[in-house]
Amino acid sequence: MTECCDKECEIQALRKTQSTTLRIVLGINAVMFAVELTAGLVAGSTALLADSLDNLGDSLTYGLSLYVLARGPRSKAYVALFKGFLITAAGLFVLGQVGYKMLFPVVPVFETMGAVSLLALAANGVCLSLLWRHRTDDINMSSVWECSRNDIASNISVFVAAAGVWLLQSGWPDVLVGLGLACLFLRSAYRVLSAAFAELREAA
Repeated sequence: MTECCDKECEIQALRKTQSTTLRIVLGINAVMFAVELTAGLVAGSTALLADSLDNLGDSLTYGLSLYVLARGPRSKAYVALFKGFLITAAGLFVLGQVGYKMLFPVVPVFETMGAVSLLALAANGVCLSLLWRHRTDDINMSSVWECSRNDIASNISVFVAAAGVWLLQSGWPDVLVGLGLACLFLRSAYRVLSAAFAELREAA
């Protein structure tokens, strides 16, 4: 009986720390979505817009993850499916932006791209450090970790794109990085969806 109580207390404590972590990273990503969306529109940067969509998707993901913290594996798997579809939608949208910029080229403002990408890198570094301890808790937290790890790669890519735009005085580095981020999103979506379908099969 005591062992069962101890186990239940451990589970409750874990859920509490997960909830606190998710609330913090949700707030950070919501703020960075607004910052990067505004900066991306002002600077005319596909890479920044892609990064802002990633933050929006993460904010929704963290909110859903909070919702299923105390629920069973099947509910968590369904939420992971939704996360996978969100990431897929973001990847397809960025692909559309890449196609548009190829047809109507523009040179983005590299100063804005560089400054905002460094700010986002710092913010997402905090998120990644907070989520590190929960990355193997369950499929819910694992998919959250996957999103956060993608953020770091996205931020570095945007900074590289800004450097390329500055060196070449061309919008092509921005377009190519946007294409790379779209591929990263789609690859991540595949991983999350595969894990979710496997979890559902196991639950069934």
